[in-house]
Amino acid sequence: MKPVAIIGGGITGLTAAFRLEQQGIPTALFEAADRVGGVIQTVRDGEFLAECGPNTILETSPLIGDLVRDLGLEDRRIYSSKQAENRYIVRKKRPVKLPGSPLAFLATPLFSCRAKARLLVEPFIRRMPADEEESLASFVRRRIGREFLDYAINPFVAGVYAGAPENLSVREAFPKLHALEQRYGSLILGQILGARERKRKGSVSRKNAPKFSFDQGLETLTESLRQKIKGSICTGEAIGKITRQNGSWTVRNDTGTTKLDEKYSGVLLALPAFRLAELQVTCESKPMNLSMLGDIQYAPVASVVLGFHRKDVDHPLDGFGALNPEVEKLHSLGTIFSSSLFPGRAPDGHVLLTSYVGGLRAPHLVSKTPDEICERVMEDLRIILGVKGEPTYRHTQFYPRAIPQYDVGYGRFKEFMKDLEEDGNGLFFAGHCRDGVSLGDSIVSGHEAAGRIATGLRKST
Repeated sequence: MKPVAIIGGGITGLTAAFRLEQQGIPTALFEAADRVGGVIQTVRDGEFLAECGPNTILETSPLIGDLVRDLGLEDRRIYSSKQAENRYIVRKKRPVKLPGSPLAFLATPLFSCRAKARLLVEPFIRRMPADEEESLASFVRRRIGREFLDYAINPFVAGVYAGAPENLSVREAFPKLHALEQRYGSLILGQILGARERKRKGSVSRKNAPKFSFDQGLETLTESLRQKIKGSICTGEAIGKITRQNGSWTVRNDTGTTKLDEKYSGVLLALPAFRLAELQVTCESKPMNLSMLGDIQYAPVASVVLGFHRKDVDHPLDGFGALNPEVEKLHSLGTIFSSSLFPGRAPDGHVLLTSYVGGLRAPHLVSKTPDEICERVMEDLRIILGVKGEPTYRHTQFYPRAIPQYDVGYGRFKEFMKDLEEDGNGLFFAGHCRDGVSLGDSIVSGHEAAGRIATGLRKST
């Protein structure tokens, strides 16, 4: 059997390769960087353990736990601490705990009495026609008011997409919110009735889904996948040309050559949209133009990981982290209390914080030097968390194009990729520009792509 070529060695491509090989389908994986894993990158420096990209995996699908089990990593998986259930939103430059119950909501200073009273009207707001697309900001203002947009949705969007609620499509970026309105006519009623349905089905919401990592960080997962994959893994290979001729595919790097002069039964493209747009794809002598995918906007992000003496931080750090609403006019998007989530992230007597800078809110900051960005973050931390002194550890990572923006109209990109797959030529798409931007979404995307490829190959034989 001819192997399947997988272009892109992030978590999606690695998962797909592993799942394909489990079904007896050989693979060959190509990655432009000198390492696999994509944005998952764990840095160990003495007793500090820093995550340069994602910090946790949200176990929203059983497929995620299945992957951990099949890789033999269950004993190395660690779940977040109980206190990680607490989340903070900054208001008036101070972190305020998000309410976790109706009574706590009534008492919270995060929202005004007027904003709380506004929720009583929400069940009576008309639903938008299902075929009419709406921005997230418009949706939230219409259903629950401006204050909730500013102090709940805006910081949440910064934490997930590093994007702008005014641009994001509620249907594409937050399909469950859209579904609540369409199914129940109300977000509040939908939350109540949906919780009952989930309890009956034994499913779990994203809010209550377990969060986990590994004893040596998230790179444990990608490294284990790399070791388990039997097919060739070629790093430093930026594929630029893909051709199907006489029923088989060939791939070439940007210089027109490849180390593996081989025919492939199919090709999985697990690349960011801006790389997809650059590919030269030819199918039976007919060009396939992917350039429209270059219109997908990406948010730039810089990750700043800082260690401190515990005595130099006033805040108890009893939570997942703190998000910064745009109206607070701070430099950073938010901060994760990394050493509060999992053990082994900082030496005794120290704490580790991970802050994110940039996004569509302040893209210019990502072009600053590491020292300049660190100082901006320190200004925020001094105000919000009462940080004193200087960091004992520092690591900065830049992602000029980090997260795709599922803006209004994004559905056309998904339909475009789906249509190309359904042509039956053996070309497949997966990854964050197709199936969701979270780490868990990428794992599920790789798994499901492997299933579609296996089904397609069976049909063609």
